[in-house]
Amino acid sequence: MNPIVPVARLDIRSHACPVTWVKARIALSRIAEGEVLEVLLQDGEPRENVPRSAEEDGHRVLRLEPAPEEGAGTWRAWLLRGASPEDRAWP
Repeated sequence: MNPIVPVARLDIRSHACPVTWVKARIALSRIAEGEVLEVLLQDGEPRENVPRSAEEDGHRVLRLEPAPEEGAGTWRAWLLRGASPEDRAWP
């Protein structure tokens, strides 16, 4: 298995939904298409909503797993930036 190498890291554990997705979306917009963003988030709504919203926005969740070494209830998501809706060309 190839290691995932993120180009940026975002810690949104101190934020609640929907701010978690807003911050993740901004961070994704700052990296190039095809690059990976590592996101630390809390279990519950953020763990459910951020990956789902990323996929709905055209990105890909490479991995989502517990990250207990970062603190209790912490999860790590690796998001591969795809073309955002603004970047997609319409025929």
